[in-house]
Amino acid sequence: MLKYIKHNMETIDGVEIFPIISFLIFFTLFVGVLVYVIRKDKKSIEEVSLLPLDNTNNHSHEERK
Repeated sequence: MLKYIKHNMETIDGVEIFPIISFLIFFTLFVGVLVYVIRKDKKSIEEVSLLPLDNTNNHSHEERK
């Protein structure tokens, strides 16, 4: 089965550029998220990390029953 797919991919002109484009998109997204996380304010990260433990919200699951 793989040889049929490989044969079809070899007949497409310029197909060798697609893995390069895919890698560049992935790498750019990864670096962008990494920069975002590094530059994010530490106080806001701590505040968001405590949200699952916060019982002061008015929209808890038990109020919706």
